[in-house]
Amino acid sequence: MPLIDVSIAEGRSPEQLRALVSALHRAAEETVGALPENTTVIIREVPSTHWSKADRTIAELRTGPDPA
Repeated sequence: MPLIDVSIAEGRSPEQLRALVSALHRAAEETVGALPENTTVIIREVPSTHWSKADRTIAELRTGPDPA
């Protein structure tokens, strides 16, 4: 019973998220033989202002180079 829990920065279209769900289900089926009815996928969309890397939020990174 795979549980696939993905965190991703917000901003994807519903179609992109649906494609991600399908791809994750296929990957579980193909790699570990999981049955589709036993696989759960959770996608957590995180606001880009609440996710940071190298002391800059994703929102800041998307706006361009570090102002320092």
